[in-house]
Amino acid sequence: MLDNNTRSANAAANTVNGAMNNASADVKTLVKDAQTLLTAAAALTGEKAEELRGRGMEMLDVAMGKASQVQGQAMVKGKELAQSADVYVKDNPWRTIAAAASVGLLLGVILGRK
Repeated sequence: MLDNNTRSANAAANTVNGAMNNASADVKTLVKDAQTLLTAAAALTGEKAEELRGRGMEMLDVAMGKASQVQGQAMVKGKELAQSADVYVKDNPWRTIAAAASVGLLLGVILGRK
């Protein structure tokens, strides 16, 4: 049975992962489209080339904006996760010590075998 802190930490982690995956896909698509436009614009001259270059630069600006937006959201969610973890550790110190000792023991056994 999960307590409220663990549930909220899991929900925040899932939200961050989903947002980062979506933003990553969006940024990759925008950059790829901008590269295509800029490549096509390199072969052209005149007004059409300037129009394509402008659209490509706008797409890159949008991609950079989305990337910084997601970075900001990740920072906020990361701070929320850290705060949730801090509250959980303060509310359950012995559980936390037992979990840390278990992980340490498990790592010691795994590394000791090699």
